[in-house]
Amino acid sequence: MTLDPNTLLTILAMMAATVATRLGGLLLVSHFTLTPRLKKALGVVPPAVLMAVVTPTALASGPAETIACALTAIAALRFSLLPAAALGVASVALLRGIGL
Repeated sequence: MTLDPNTLLTILAMMAATVATRLGGLLLVSHFTLTPRLKKALGVVPPAVLMAVVTPTALASGPAETIACALTAIAALRFSLLPAAALGVASVALLRGIGL
């Protein structure tokens, strides 16, 4: 197995961008007092990002994906990101398995 230098460079650049974004956010937030309203607003960011990633596939695919996306959206309102995403994956697999 060989690794293309451009692929490796791209992976490393994406890693650096991810780390810089996370550290930058932590440093920025540490200079502010988080009000309850701001904490609540920041709490809805993960479900919004999840829906932004999932929705295009759900709307461009079949009914199994659309139903699973709706279930994931409802779960994201009640649970953290990982269980909501796991429910979405499991539900689309189950719905495809039954022929939807």
